[in-house]
Amino acid sequence: QVQLVESGGGLVQAGGSLTLSCAASGILISSVTMRWYRQAPGEQRELVAAIGSSGVTLYADSVKGRFTISRENAKNTVYLQMNSLKREDTDVYFCNAVRFGTVYWGQGTQVTVSS
Repeated sequence: QVQLVESGGGLVQAGGSLTLSCAASGILISSVTMRWYRQAPGEQRELVAAIGSSGVTLYADSVKGRFTISRENAKNTVYLQMNSLKREDTDVYFCNAVRFGTVYWGQGTQVTVSS
């Protein structure tokens, strides 16, 4: 059974930093593309960043230069380092993986950026 568990969200002032973690079980993060999405109430989920099995990374334009996605294979965990946070980064952040056509989501972690 695949499980993705996010952690690390919280309240931070604008300009601050947070690191989100996504601990995976039942799936090897090194063998699939892992993604971080975010979603505001009433909005569609937006892709924030992705890291492929080869290590290639991809970022939304809105977070380029501020966010960094990485993974630690030994811990089977993916991270999202978020720097220079802005109020518009306030969202629920979700970890995502797709394997054999099945999409897996974590429960999400709230990030709130205050001015």
